[in-house]
Amino acid sequence: MEQSRTQQESARRIGPFRLITRLDPPHAATPCRRFVARTEDGMHTVLLSTPLPGTDPGRFAAEADAARYLLGPWIAPVTDVSGPGEAPWYASPYVPALPLPVALAVHGGPLPEATVRAIGATLAEALSAAHGQGLTHAGVSPAAVLLTADGPRLTCYGAVRAASADGEPRTGLPGLDPGALAPEQASGGRPRPPGDVFALGAVLAYAATGHTVPERDEIPPALRASIAACLARDPADRPTAAALMASLTPPTAHATVLNSAGSLLAPGWLPGRVVAALARQSAELLAVELPAPARV
Repeated sequence: MEQSRTQQESARRIGPFRLITRLDPPHAATPCRRFVARTEDGMHTVLLSTPLPGTDPGRFAAEADAARYLLGPWIAPVTDVSGPGEAPWYASPYVPALPLPVALAVHGGPLPEATVRAIGATLAEALSAAHGQGLTHAGVSPAAVLLTADGPRLTCYGAVRAASADGEPRTGLPGLDPGALAPEQASGGRPRPPGDVFALGAVLAYAATGHTVPERDEIPPALRASIAACLARDPADRPTAAALMASLTPPTAHATVLNSAGSLLAPGWLPGRVVAALARQSAELLAVELPAPARV
């Protein structure tokens, strides 16, 4: 977090929160705007998400409210949303986190195979739980994935729907990586679970190679079959999220339905430079002093 940017952001407020800094770098392609923010009393620090310019604010607010029901250990929970008449926003509890593209930049290139496998298995587990509830995330992309010390988190729920409420084809939407958009959604189709699986395949391709549409030979051999299956053009040819999780998780004597993906998050699952960047972010945030609220 740059000090000048932190000072500039801290003068702004959204809802009951004072902004501390942006989570994403300037000019980064993101599915929503994300800030680290804090209540005036300093008691609560949150990850605050707001819509991109050009997004239908009513649809964004509706998707934010629906995201309250999208639960799981690898999904950033929505704990608070804007009220009627407010500019739309939603908040999740803050933990030190790096967007996936930032993690690749910090690491200096594609992530190790073990890290990619852990990201894939945990997020597949999250999507499997959502799909089992009849919900579609509809916003999976590299920028929507945050890496924390104890595992990845999915954010920006419903970004595809919120950004395309007019029903137009969904290619070229602001902040959305076209490589992570399933063909059926790019042509205007309704977001469905197979589209989430396609998007997760693109996320894994990005984590392993640095871009969402790699050549087959760029992908580590042990991950090629799983990623290629996710990126099948025909939705019927893609695995379910549960099947993808199983394919990415090595069988162990102690694996269970509840812990099979989390077992990949052993110490060292994140590269050292990423861990150091998370620690630095945490330290910088603790050092921030917000201006005292103006007296009335």
